Amino acid sequence: MARRSLVRGAAVLAAASLALAGCSSDDSDDAAAPGGGDSSAAAESTVDTDCTPEEATAGATPVTTPLKIGTLLPETGSLAFLGPPEIAAVRLAAEDVNSAGGVLGQPIEIVPGDSGDTTTDTANATVDRELAAGVQAIVGAASSSVSLKVIDKITSAGVVMFSPANTSDQFICYPDKGQYFRTAPTDVLQAQALAQLISNDGGQRVSILAMNDPYGTGLAQNLQNNLVDAGLAEDQVQKIVYDPNAQSYNAEIDQVKNFGPDAVAVIGFDESSRIITRMHEVGIGPSDGTAVYGVDGNMGNALGDAVAPGLLDGMQGTTPLTDVGPEFQARVKAVDPNLVDFNYSGESYDATVVLALAAEQAKSTAGVDIAANINSVTKDGTTCTSYAECLPLVQAGTDIDYDGITGKLDFADAGEPSIGSYGHLKFDAQNTLGTEDYIVVGE
Repeated sequence: MARRSLVRGAAVLAAASLALAGCSSDDSDDAAAPGGGDSSAAAESTVDTDCTPEEATAGATPVTTPLKIGTLLPETGSLAFLGPPEIAAVRLAAEDVNSAGGVLGQPIEIVPGDSGDTTTDTANATVDRELAAGVQAIVGAASSSVSLKVIDKITSAGVVMFSPANTSDQFICYPDKGQYFRTAPTDVLQAQALAQLISNDGGQRVSILAMNDPYGTGLAQNLQNNLVDAGLAEDQVQKIVYDPNAQSYNAEIDQVKNFGPDAVAVIGFDESSRIITRMHEVGIGPSDGTAVYGVDGNMGNALGDAVAPGLLDGMQGTTPLTDVGPEFQARVKAVDPNLVDFNYSGESYDATVVLALAAEQAKSTAGVDIAANINSVTKDGTTCTSYAECLPLVQAGTDIDYDGITGKLDFADAGEPSIGSYGHLKFDAQNTLGTEDYIVVGE
């Protein structure tokens, strides 16, 4: 049975990590001298997470047209490996909603769309098409950077934007008119889980290689802060920010080797295969005996397929993941028999169900009305665990607390889970990824 451990905040993390003898905003740091501290390939943006999040205001007149939900999920681009389980889970949730009676007595409709990545304008084109089609909510994007490209367009249209995979802390205080939500826990929480994993393994000198975008720099800074809070000296943590579109990462990897870490965290997307291949060439890859850790952006079987056989042996990492069980995985796989990963499938399913429940509670399918009800259906009411179970309660006027495939959601004011469940993943000698156990952290 999977082990689940609960860590609440940096103080408990420190207490649980005394073997290291050695949450937060994305603060910019000056480059330090070679061999330690921080080195940045480009300026990092600062993120303020101390705010009162905006809230949506319901409209005066309910709208009762059928609920249309668009998807903005990666079918192409650097996160395309995340798309299939997310897309299949949205489709499954829609089937479950409709089989239970739909929303306001009408079936919901899914309008599919590709998000691409930040190198293309795919996301903007998809959003334009879906807004023209009259969607009241959009599930996506997976990439935080892609979401930032289109969030203003979506929320200004009075449409709900609901990501199953955005983890950047940049969204906590984003001026989103109360229309942005996510089922993926913020990287403030993932940093706690990853720091716990590294410290439990005895890491005492850590290099962090992070891509330069809101996801990479935010997670890197939070990880650095958590490692220091856990007892690691500041000069024992090296943080290097790299350009994900660079031709080569040789200079950054040379800095890591010269630093002499006993643990390396790689925070990136599909370019991680090139980084880890180069690390192996200089003798600091996972199969060379270095403790190498990844995150949700790269811990997928696609990484194993992109590098030489056996090169990832022993590499570990974290990804937002709940022990959803074989029954749910089988149901998602029935929608898409080609699935090999289930990353963010639970989060995508729950996002879709929460949208439907919020619309039912609002007795309206208008985007602003849905947004005004999303937080409340996830906490402080009668617990229910499926749309079929929750629907009659909502119709009877009962305040509900939907605990879905991903477990307790308990959305905070910013429209995101206050509890994060993370899979502790590990590659074997065949570059195949498996789940070792689960780490649960909470604010």
